[in-house]
Amino acid sequence: MEICPKCGLQKDLCVCDILEKEETEGIRVYTTKKKFKKLVTIVEGIDESKLEETAKQLKHMLACGGSAKDGTVILQGNHKRHVVPALIKLGFPADIIKVE
Repeated sequence: MEICPKCGLQKDLCVCDILEKEETEGIRVYTTKKKFKKLVTIVEGIDESKLEETAKQLKHMLACGGSAKDGTVILQGNHKRHVVPALIKLGFPADIIKVE
């Protein structure tokens, strides 16, 4: 039986991941044009420690390419409508997600 060093609970009962997502202050979702007038969706405000994993999951859920750097997730294409339900499914609270 392993114990989580952060919360002190058993590994299978650990709630650290959920608590970290709820502590996120605010997630901002918007689109912008990049090179060659291509539209990209930008997701800002995700914790640096969860950035790579969240980007990977979003790219998989939305079937698009993208990257995670400088504290933002960049998704190829206009995915503003689909990002919010995807983030909620990943465990982020709906009230902290702002779409512009």
